Amino acid sequence: MVSGSGICAKEVVVDARHHMLGRLSSILAKELLNGQRVTVVRCEEICLSGGLVRQKMKYLRFLRKRMNTKPSHGPIHFRAPSKILWRTIRGMIPHKTKRGAAALARLKVYEGVPTPYNRKKRMVIPDALKVLRLTAGHKYCLLGRLSSEVGWNHYETIKDLEKKRKEKAAVVYERKKQLNKLRAKAEKAAQEKLGSQLEILAPVTY
Repeated sequence: MVSGSGICAKEVVVDARHHMLGRLSSILAKELLNGQRVTVVRCEEICLSGGLVRQKMKYLRFLRKRMNTKPSHGPIHFRAPSKILWRTIRGMIPHKTKRGAAALARLKVYEGVPTPYNRKKRMVIPDALKVLRLTAGHKYCLLGRLSSEVGWNHYETIKDLEKKRKEKAAVVYERKKQLNKLRAKAEKAAQEKLGSQLEILAPVTY
């Protein structure tokens, strides 16, 4: 994402599907502090190591933590997967300093893939992928599933929207393939038609 020289893309869109929560958060926290703008999509498909029952028990214990004198003052318990990721990253950033606050402001998090980002190139982070980080056969659960168990009500809605988006994307991809085939055919026909004239045109640059 960011090279040693600090030259980087304007904004990086990360597809969080099947990334480990802690690993992903620590890598993104470092990138944000380096000045990189990061947008994370599909937060509901982030993985946590350990089975759903175990993770749910841990989260319910966290929900019981409150401030005695003024509970509205904190801790604030987020239920949405995107906000859980946001809070995890916040914990890895000195967010009460100016530098930390600016770093956190460079982060955007979403469930699913909303409109502007479905047409942008999405990246994965190999160092945080479940398939490379979690031992084969080890239990894991999805963040979206955990969130729906502890009070997030939009899991099914996001699933429906994602299904529609994938169907639409498949149609667009098929159309693109057909157009590429036609273009290749047209180029081949043009080459055959021009024949010897191509040698004359070759040195001419556009």
